Amino acid sequence: MNEPDAIIVGSGHNSLACASHMVAKGWTVLILEKAEIAGGAVKSGEYTSPGFIHDWATMNLSLFGGSPFFKKYQEELMSHGLQFVATQDCFASVFPDDKWLGIHNDKLKNIAQISKFSTQDSKAWEVLSQNFPDEAETIFTLLGNKLNYRSLFSLFFSIMRKKGISGAMDFIRFLLMSPRAWLDEKFESKHLKATLAAWGMHLDFSPDTAGGALFPYLEAMTNQSFGMVLGKGGADTIIKAMTNFIKSNGGQILFKSEVCEIIHKNSNVSGVRLKDGSIINAKRCVIANVSPSALLKLTGKFEDKRYTNALVKFKHAPGTMMIHLSMDNLPNWKASKELKKFAYVHVAPSLSQMSNTYQQAIDGILPDRPVIVVGQPTSVDNSRAPSGKHILWVQVRMVPGQINGDAAGEIVGTDWSQIKELYADRVLDILEEYAPKIKLSIITRSVVSPIDLEKDNPN
Repeated sequence: MNEPDAIIVGSGHNSLACASHMVAKGWTVLILEKAEIAGGAVKSGEYTSPGFIHDWATMNLSLFGGSPFFKKYQEELMSHGLQFVATQDCFASVFPDDKWLGIHNDKLKNIAQISKFSTQDSKAWEVLSQNFPDEAETIFTLLGNKLNYRSLFSLFFSIMRKKGISGAMDFIRFLLMSPRAWLDEKFESKHLKATLAAWGMHLDFSPDTAGGALFPYLEAMTNQSFGMVLGKGGADTIIKAMTNFIKSNGGQILFKSEVCEIIHKNSNVSGVRLKDGSIINAKRCVIANVSPSALLKLTGKFEDKRYTNALVKFKHAPGTMMIHLSMDNLPNWKASKELKKFAYVHVAPSLSQMSNTYQQAIDGILPDRPVIVVGQPTSVDNSRAPSGKHILWVQVRMVPGQINGDAAGEIVGTDWSQIKELYADRVLDILEEYAPKIKLSIITRSVVSPIDLEKDNPN
């Protein structure tokens, strides 16, 4: 095998985006993937019944669709089969009082719905909406910034010039706030607070986790401004397109090729060693798109003791369960028939419940009332199921990776392989409260525990 310029360990969507950029610049790139297919958690397949295409883990592709990478390579990716489906009805939450609140790609519609809960909040929403274009420029500059002191200081001074000292300090304060602190400061409606806080749980930020305020704000404002984007026929459309793009530009992807060591000395990386003992050298670099614990296993200790200690002490967030359902019908949401149009419906009725769920999962306890995210991709993409049928993408957040007990005192056992179906029953029972007789519409179900997800993708 010829020595490539770059070796990339793992074929997650970030790896493929990196490889796409490199091959477009003329680099020779080799991607080494332990699994049989590319994509990591971004993959799609018939996980329940033939003809029903489910997204294994990732469903929402909005960040990819709005990224500088996509803007740069949009034409090439589209020529390699990338297809999106846009939805204007982005996400909603349902509540025990049979009320609901949804966020659309329509500011006036959002303000009208929010005003039903609070006139004061509708005015606050208007202010946030007006300020978003200016705030978005700062936020996306920050998110795309290099993580070194020089870049961060430069960014901070540019923010000071733009906002003034007090404005810059307010922005930093916002970045450090928990979702609850920010939501309590901006709004009075408990329904609106819960609707937005649910997005923090998507990214493992409970209502009281510092630094989590950004995500409910960003998801709400970007969805209102640009809508939400799903993959036509499945989220893996981005994986297939990037894979084809890489290969057409001379890149290589080797599957069933597990890397067991990244070879380095005195902070210089020379290549990798595969599980079969073979060594592949790289001319320029090795990029390891893996978890901190995996990086430590592949490299051993680094000269920088602080970096090594950070890898050792890194803690993962609580686990996630996936329930894939093939359906005769979309749920008959008790609160409103309009909910059938939304890409996501959250069952996360209060900040206190979300906070309690997170703490239970952290403590190793099966939550009695987990946060439930119901994805309805066939509401906008009928290519994923046979005519007249549907799929549901149900994500259960949070759950413990290692089980120490059950908050409800009903499930006995600590092995996910033995109790995952029982816990899925609990989730569906909760959904029945908001969508009566939903279980009667289920054709087939497939339950994926946190351990199943980890076995499939150790990262």
